[in-house]
Amino acid sequence: MLRCGQMMLAQALICRHLGRDWNWEKQKEQPKEYQRILQCFLDRKDCCYSIHQMAQMGVGEGKSIGEWFGPNTVAQVLKKLALFDEWNSLAVYVSMDNTVVIEDIKKMCCVLPLSADTAGESTPDSLNASNHSKATSACCPAWKPLLLIVPLRLGINQINPVYVDAFKECFKMPQSLGALGGKPNNAYYFIGFLGDELIFLDPHTTQTFVDTEENGTIDDQTFHCLHSPQRMNILNLDPSVALGFFCKEEKDFDNWCCLVQKEILKENLRMFELVQKHPSHWPPFVPPAKPEVTTTGAEFIDSTEQLEEFDLEEEFEILSV
Repeated sequence: MLRCGQMMLAQALICRHLGRDWNWEKQKEQPKEYQRILQCFLDRKDCCYSIHQMAQMGVGEGKSIGEWFGPNTVAQVLKKLALFDEWNSLAVYVSMDNTVVIEDIKKMCCVLPLSADTAGESTPDSLNASNHSKATSACCPAWKPLLLIVPLRLGINQINPVYVDAFKECFKMPQSLGALGGKPNNAYYFIGFLGDELIFLDPHTTQTFVDTEENGTIDDQTFHCLHSPQRMNILNLDPSVALGFFCKEEKDFDNWCCLVQKEILKENLRMFELVQKHPSHWPPFVPPAKPEVTTTGAEFIDSTEQLEEFDLEEEFEILSV
């Protein structure tokens, strides 16, 4: 599941810097932004989204090193690690209680304060197409690219068939990053569907360790599909999933809201809710901010030789954000 979370985030960064239409070609010179994205995911303690950083940040979510993660835990870990990532500058929003709150996302992604009060204050909690256009007419001055993750439970022991059509509709949205999930004992990154079968990438492949080469580039062969994606029947899906979406600009998010209203909220049993205002019975929303620290406790570990100074892994400080 850690690797699946890396894959979803990497796809978001590709969309962020290279565009959704960009395609990787073997042995072709790639943009410098591409090489920098790869640097984020190297298996080293000083890389912001390395498996080391994700596992250590998971301790703050109650997951010991080596303990299995679920989709929601990975989402929370990515949300915390993104606070230390100034280059990509992503706003990561993880929905709570199957509810996406437009007001909270706008507050988090608008880099500069709004000149007027939050738009659409008189709009009801339930959104419809007419009041949505009014509520989003006042654009914020600057928009921080949004990684939106929606953790869901679509059944008890197996996925409830009533959610199948809505789940597949999410893959059709232009903002889609796929879904984190799997089946019992196996985590997969789902990227699309064909009929009633989901198309997924399987991280359960042992790869040779890759590091930066002398010229500063990275041998990227194992970062991409060496085998064709696999397929599984959607009814075999574990009900615990997390949908991912990327909205580079505010208009992308507004369009996503319209699509959700049209395709997801039309169902009697809704997969999740989309509301304009922050629910009054929830704690106040505070946009996450980088803690007042200068290090995550890992970036000074540049080589294995430096690790000899430490007797135990536990001597690394694990920050709880």
